[in-house]
Amino acid sequence: MTHCSIAIVGCGIAGLSAAIGLHDKGHDVTLLERFEEPKPVGSGLMLQPTGLHVLGQLGLLPAIEAAGQRIDGMLGKLSGTDKVILDIRYTALAGDLYGVAIHRAALFEVLYNAVVMRGITLRTNCDVTGMEVNADKACLKVRGETNHDAYDFVVDASGRQSALMSLSSHPPVYRQLEYGALWATVDLRSEFSAKLLEQRYQKASVMVGILPCGRVSHRDNPVATFFWSVRNDKLRNLLEQGIESWKKQVVSYWPAVEPMLDEFSSFDDLTHAEYSHHTLPVPYGDKLVFIGDAAHATSPQLGQGANMALLDSAALVLALDARRANSSNFTEVSMYYSKLRRVHVRTYQAASYLLTPFYQSDGSFLPAVRDWIFQPVSQLPLMDKVLATLGAGMLGNPVGSLMKATANVEKQVAKNPRI
Repeated sequence: MTHCSIAIVGCGIAGLSAAIGLHDKGHDVTLLERFEEPKPVGSGLMLQPTGLHVLGQLGLLPAIEAAGQRIDGMLGKLSGTDKVILDIRYTALAGDLYGVAIHRAALFEVLYNAVVMRGITLRTNCDVTGMEVNADKACLKVRGETNHDAYDFVVDASGRQSALMSLSSHPPVYRQLEYGALWATVDLRSEFSAKLLEQRYQKASVMVGILPCGRVSHRDNPVATFFWSVRNDKLRNLLEQGIESWKKQVVSYWPAVEPMLDEFSSFDDLTHAEYSHHTLPVPYGDKLVFIGDAAHATSPQLGQGANMALLDSAALVLALDARRANSSNFTEVSMYYSKLRRVHVRTYQAASYLLTPFYQSDGSFLPAVRDWIFQPVSQLPLMDKVLATLGAGMLGNPVGSLMKATANVEKQVAKNPRI
């Protein structure tokens, strides 16, 4: 049997993109979502050339570019000065590469509409709490009760709080990060470039950012995501000081954002996000594979979460194609998927983990090193390309590796006309 019945748990970026890719390959896909109505959670994000490639393969790039905002670089400065701490430009890379910043609501709408247009089965109000394998089929447990719908394969895209994570042969390596952020959607003001992610820093304990995000359906003007770095254990003190006191503090670090802050009448207008770092050493179990944040989560310093989720979905589709070519079993599918993604995921988790203290921490030494050395180092020959490659999610050439693997699988399929 070349095509499979597949259950995908979770309607986030990873789950929706995997559903589209697998359906387009002829698999019978069922999406299960715990909420009564699927909806996005979060603010704006950066789609890098890696994620854009996957969306292009799904035929969704025009819709994404129409909803989002082309970004040509990232610019960070020390608060109160013009000293550049971070300057990454896509022009340093070969080809017309760029990022697209997009609000999660807009990205969700594009992916969700593609699922609906394809007629992919979606079951809501399904809180998946476990899974069992019977007679070579996988059955999911919904709220503790076994659902007797049987699947050949299950994809867990339910995020870092996944109830199925214990079914991996190795427990996750988990660490809660000290810093999170307050974020909100605001109108993009003319004082800010529409094509740059901009940030201001004071040591590593203060970071203010503005990310232009294109448009969302419920607002008339182009929008941006505003974010403010905050230690999680200091959030209560911040809230107790009141919104006006906090606004004055923000403006003292970056006066140009003051008009945006007028959109906040209370802290209820902002959302607090906590960050964690976890890795499933083996992102699969018996007839089960983990993708996206269920398999790996990290700090947002390099903005790679959504892009890695999209690459995961593409790698999984390829691994199931390889099963057709090689008559592989599902364990071999999972192992091949893991192999395709291992190097890139580990590279960016390590890079994000190492860079976080330079931008979100209480110390003085690391941010001093950052302020002193990062800008002159970036001026060295070829360093602009290295930094752009890192920021664009292209270190290790994940797209090229997937394309090479795809070509090999297609050759194998072509050799066997019965497949």
